Amino acid sequence: MVSSMSETRVPRGGRVRLGAVEGDLRAEENTRIEADGKISVAGAARFDGNAEVVGDLECRSLTAADGTVRVTGNLSAAETVRGEDASIEVGGTFHARRTDVDRGLRVEGAATGEEFEVGGILEGGDTLSAAKVSVGGKFHLAGKLSARSVEAGGSVDVADVELESLEAGGLIHLRGGSVSRSIEVGGRFVAEESLTFGSLEAGGTAELKGDGKGGSVEVGGVLTVRGNLAFSSLEVGGLGSIGGDGTGESFEVGGKFHVGGSLRVSRGIEIGGSMDVKNDLTADRLEIGGEVTARSAVVAATAEVGGRVRTEIGLKATRVVLQRKSRAVGPIVGGTVEIGDKARAEDVYGDAVEVGEKAEVRRIFAARVRVRDGASVDEISYTESVDLDARAHVGASPKKVTALPTFPL
Repeated sequence: MVSSMSETRVPRGGRVRLGAVEGDLRAEENTRIEADGKISVAGAARFDGNAEVVGDLECRSLTAADGTVRVTGNLSAAETVRGEDASIEVGGTFHARRTDVDRGLRVEGAATGEEFEVGGILEGGDTLSAAKVSVGGKFHLAGKLSARSVEAGGSVDVADVELESLEAGGLIHLRGGSVSRSIEVGGRFVAEESLTFGSLEAGGTAELKGDGKGGSVEVGGVLTVRGNLAFSSLEVGGLGSIGGDGTGESFEVGGKFHVGGSLRVSRGIEIGGSMDVKNDLTADRLEIGGEVTARSAVVAATAEVGGRVRTEIGLKATRVVLQRKSRAVGPIVGGTVEIGDKARAEDVYGDAVEVGEKAEVRRIFAARVRVRDGASVDEISYTESVDLDARAHVGASPKKVTALPTFPL
C-alpha cells in the first residue's frame, strides 16, 4: 500500500486493512480491503478491476471500472457512484446522490438516492427510494419501491410501489400499491394485490389479481381483473374479464368480455364482439356489434343492436334500435323502438314502435305502432294508433286499450 497526502493506493492483488483515509483511495485489480471499524474516504474511491471491501465504506464518490466491486457492508457516497463497464454488489445498505452503473447493481439492504441509472440489471433485497430509476435490462426489488419515475428496457419485478410513472418494454410484475400517473408496458403486466393508477396501457396482457382503481385502461390483447375495477375509460382489443363489478365512464371491447358482477358506465359502451354481464348493465349509450348477455340492461339514451342482445329482465332505453337481422331475447322497453328488417324480438314495450319488413315480434304494447310489409307480430295492444302495411301479418286483431300493462324495469 502506498500513501500520500492526496491518495492511498492499493496495488494489484493487495490485501490491506483501512479505517480513515485522507484524500482519495485507488485500488487496482484483485484487491481486498478490510474495514478497521469503518472505511471512511475523505475524497473519491476508485477500483480498477475486481475488488472486495469487507465492512462498511463511506466516500465522497466511488468509481468501479472493468470488473466487479463487492462491498460486504454498507456503501454510502455523498455524491456519485459510477460503474464503467463494471458491476457493484453491496451486502448492506446503499446510498448515493446519483448512481450510474453500466453492467449491474445488486444491493441486499435498503437503497436510497436521487437517481439510479443501470445499463444491465438492478437488483435489491430490500426497499429502494429515489426520484428517478432507469434500467436498461431487468429490475428486481424485494421490498417497497418509492420513486417519481421508473423505466426499464426489459422487465420490472417489484413488491409494493409508490410511484408517479412506471414503464417497461417487456414485463411489469408487482405486488400492489399506487402509480399516480401512468403505467406503460409493451408486453405483460401483473399486479398480485389491489392497485390504484392514473392510467394503464399494456400492448399484450394485463392481469390484476385484486381490485383496480384508476383512469384510462388500454390493453391490446387480454385484460383479466379478479376483483372490482373502477376506471375512466376502458379499451380492450381482444379478450377481457372483471370478476366483480366494473364502474367507469366509457367502455369499448373488440373481442370477448365477461363481467362477474354488474357493469355501470356513465357514458358509452361499444361491443364489437361479445360480452356477458352476470348482473346488471347500465350506460348512457349502448352499441352492440356482436352479442351482449345480461340480467338487465338500462340505457339512458340509445341502445343500438347490430347482432344479438339477451336479457332476463329486459333491455330499456329512451331509443332502442334493432338493426337488420339482429335478435333480441327478453323484453325490450323504450320510448321509441325500431325493429329493423328481418330482425326478431319477443315482447316490446314503448311509446312508439316500428317493425321493419319481414321482421318477427311476439307481442307489442305501445301507444303507437307501425308494422311494415312482410313483418309478423303475434299480438298488438295499443292506446292511440296502429298502422299496418298491406302485407303485414298480425296473429290476432290489434287491441285498443285504455291503459297499457306496467312495463318491465
